[in-house]
Formats: sequence, structure tokens, C-alpha cells
Amino acid sequence: MGNSHRTGRVADRIKEVVASALESKVKDPRLGFVTITDVRVTGDLQSASVFYTVFGSDEERSATAAALKSATGLLRSEVGHALGTRLTPTITFFEDALGESASNFETLLDEVKRHDAEVAKIRESAKPAGEADPYKHQR
Repeated sequence: MGNSHRTGRVADRIKEVVASALESKVKDPRLGFVTITDVRVTGDLQSASVFYTVFGSDEERSATAAALKSATGLLRSEVGHALGTRLTPTITFFEDALGESASNFETLLDEVKRHDAEVAKIRESAKPAGEADPYKHQR
């Protein structure tokens, strides 16, 4: 269990270092509005997967992916200096589908709300199938 705690701390530190380096050190104009969402590190600390989201169009996403790929060496050296471990993990960037999922989820919620409003409107004008009071009352 101690190893998983260490990988979690290393992943958090890599997330902080990469995010700050993207703000201050990487000067690539192709780099869009990037948010580092998650970092996952292997148990042996040899490899780190960095997940990011980009706010913008598909062209901006592909340009940002190219900018991150070209800045991987610089970011890896920054991570190596900050971590101080014997080996610096290799960094691989993956676009996180979190933004798209949230957008799709919002669309689905809007559709459900619209459907609920239609059902409520139908319910207001509905009449019972049989008598108005189907229960037998004793006289």
C-alpha cells in the first residue's frame, strides 16, 4: 500500500509541475487554453500519463496536441528537476474526453427535462379511463 501512496504523491506533483510549466516556460503559440485534469503514474514510476482538456475548436485541439508533443522534453526535464527522484518518468499526453462527456451529459439532461415537461402537460389534460371515482362506497 505504501507504493500506491507514493505514486499518488508523485502524480500530484507531476500535475502541479506540468501545469505551472505550461503557464510559465512553454511559449509555443499553438498552445491553447489547456487544463491538466489528471496524471497517472505506473507503479515503478517509469511512465506518467498526463490527461488534459482544451477549450476551443477541433483545430485548436490538434494544434495544442502538437505543441504538447513538441514540449514534452522540456516538461520532462522540469518534472525531473522538481521530483528529485533517481529516474524521471517518461511523459505521454492524452486528451481527456471529460469535456465532451459533460457536454453530452448536459444535452441529455436538457432532453429529459423537455420530455418531462411534455409528459406533465399530457398528465394535466388526462382523464381517468373508467369512472371518475372507481372505488365502491358503502351507502
